[in-house]
This record gives sequence, C-alpha cells and structure tokens, in this order.
Amino acid sequence: MGLVQAAGSVRARYLVYFQYVGTDFNGVAAVRGTQRAIGVQNYLEEAAERLNSVVPVRFTISSRTDAGVHALSNAAHLDVQRRSGRPPFPPEVLAEALNTHLRHPAIRVLRAFRVPSDFHARHAATSRTYLYRLVTGCHRPAELPVFERNLCWTLQADCLDVAAMQEAAQHLLGTHDFSAFQSAGSPVPSPVRTLHRVSVSPGQASPLVTPEESRKLRFWSLEFESQSFLYRQVRRMTAVLVAVGLGALAPAQVKTILESQDPLGKHQARVAPAHGLFLKSVLYGSLGAASCTLQEPHFGSHR
Repeated sequence: MGLVQAAGSVRARYLVYFQYVGTDFNGVAAVRGTQRAIGVQNYLEEAAERLNSVVPVRFTISSRTDAGVHALSNAAHLDVQRRSGRPPFPPEVLAEALNTHLRHPAIRVLRAFRVPSDFHARHAATSRTYLYRLVTGCHRPAELPVFERNLCWTLQADCLDVAAMQEAAQHLLGTHDFSAFQSAGSPVPSPVRTLHRVSVSPGQASPLVTPEESRKLRFWSLEFESQSFLYRQVRRMTAVLVAVGLGALAPAQVKTILESQDPLGKHQARVAPAHGLFLKSVLYGSLGAASCTLQEPHFGSHR
C-alpha cells in the first residue's frame, strides 16, 4: 500500500493525525520565506527532516486553521522515501520519530496510518467537526483562570439563552449558500455547503477552575459538522448565534441573514475570536474505522 519504486528506493505515503495549541502560531500552514511568523507545518516538516527521506518531506494539511485556532485532531498526508534497501517506517515508528524531533511543546502527533499513494488528506475527508468554547460570568478578561485563557471566548454576560440559540441553529442545518458567513481572502468555486450537524449545549464546570470560581463561571459548547467549510464560516456563525443568545438577535433573523447572502451585513460581519475555536476531528470514510480510533481530548465533561 502506498509504494512507489523510484531510483531503487521505496516511497510510502502516510496519514498522520496531530494536535496543537494554536496560540503561538500563525495558523497551521507553513510560512515560507524570511517572515518571522511561523506555522505548525513548519515545525512538523522540520521534525520530518530527521527521517532522512531521499526527497524532502512536505505535509499536505487536511484543514487549514487561522492564527490562534487550536486543533484537537487535524490531519495531513506525507511521503517518506527511504534510501535503497531500507523498508518503509512502520506507522507507529513514524509517529514516535516525529514526536521525538518536534521542537515545539504545543504540537503532538497522535497517530499515523499507511495509505495508498493517491490518497489526499484534504480531498478525501468526508467530515470535519469544529468545537467553539464560550464562557459567561466573567465581566473582565482578568477574571478568567489562567488555565483557560486563550482557550475560550469570554462573554461579558452572566448567561446565554441556549434555547433561542438552538432554535436559531436549526436555520443553518442542511445545504445552503453560506455567502453571508464567508470572509474574504480564500476564494472558492462555490459558497454552497451542507451543514450536517450543529449543537449548542451548556457544560459543567471546567476542571481547571477553583470551586469558588466555578459557582459563577459557566462554559458552553457549540459544535459544527460538515464535509468542508468556507473561510471563517464557523467563527461567523458562532458570532451570530452568540448574538441570539445575548438577545441582540431573534432566532428567525438568522434565517434572514443566511438568505441575504450578504457577508457585510450589520450582524453577520462580526467574527468570533480565533482562540475559542478548535478543530475537533477530521474523518475519512474511505479508511473505514481507521479515522475513528482516536480518543479525542476534552475539557472536563462540558461537551
């Protein structure tokens, strides 16, 4: 599987799952040239240099995330061509080697799989799920425990109308033109996407706050599942649903916003902060159970 004979050596393609805290990075994609900013991919490819591949290893990322966005489980494919006479790395050896040589503590390879030589991590994905974390009860950012900073959006409110948010979210389900929730900067052939699932749920206290703080802080989760999303679509949908939860919008207005196909409207132009967003999972139907074997990290029992 995934073997190509070339110049007496063997090339093997792998799918790797990896996670990262996005705070320190200019997104997941590699930053080329002399810029000071750096992406998660830069560190992954630097670690892959130690594999001594005949051809330089390049990661093809499944799902691009912006600066400050995190990933519980992103994915990428890569080719490793060992020197003549050396067999391909077993997947578990590859994952261990990458982790050994990763220089940034906020990145970790979760698991690797051998895949066919024509497998493509971005095009073959059948499902992507994003998680957005909110917290209420903090009237100033400094009131948020240090262990939760840069991991959720602090709303200066005591509560959210979750029922209204759930009602509003139903208008987003299904196949629509999501132009109203697309930011400029990443042109696509079509703005039509199918949102398979959206959920809004309250959560229990974070395990990273003291009992006294947990009495006033409330954590909330929004999850969105689709095969693919438009640029910043999730963060813009989140911002609109939060506006509903705070009483600034009625649930029915979300349908009006969606049907307007206008990304510059008063309410839908707002983008939720990057640091509350997590890429939760990327699934591949063609791999059967392989892409479902990871146990996703989670925050207490708030999901």
